[in-house]
Amino acid sequence: MGDLILLWAAALPLMGSPGPATLSLAAIGASFGARAGLPYLAGIILGTTGALLLIAAGVTGLILASPAAVTLISLLAAAYILYLAYKIATAPVLGEPQGTARPPAFFSGLLLAIANPKAYVAIGAVYAGYRIYPHDLGQDTLAKVAALTLVIILVNSIWLLFGALLARYLRDPRIGRIVNIVFALLLVISVAFSVLS
Repeated sequence: MGDLILLWAAALPLMGSPGPATLSLAAIGASFGARAGLPYLAGIILGTTGALLLIAAGVTGLILASPAAVTLISLLAAAYILYLAYKIATAPVLGEPQGTARPPAFFSGLLLAIANPKAYVAIGAVYAGYRIYPHDLGQDTLAKVAALTLVIILVNSIWLLFGALLARYLRDPRIGRIVNIVFALLLVISVAFSVLS
């Protein structure tokens, strides 16, 4: 149990820190509300869990061995995250008429999570750095996947709720627009750090 607690203690701040998925969830919660963001959240959770399974299976090690694949995936991920930042920056503010604007859907969250470089770095570091069952690889893998899936659900749900709670204070259209733009800029900055590091 002690090893599991240590894994969670490392995973929560590392996986819950601001990054493309978490910042986009907060922005969607602030722009559209928690209920409207649930399909996107489900996509983020499923995609991030998929990244975890790729790490557990060793597939990411094969991809990282090919610099061309890493560059291509990084560029595609950055382009998609920049597109999402644009959608967040131009999303209607909660006091404005919604018009045709809709929150990003399930597949948008899934695509972002699978393409999110921070997810692979954070999950990979925690996954590789801790052993729950050091003498049984199969049991260790299952325990870490289950434990980290719980972290994925928890931290991403909290970010969506944080954004939705923040929305209560964003009824002023000018403040709401500023917050949308700040979230979008933070998303762009997170992409820049991912690409440059």
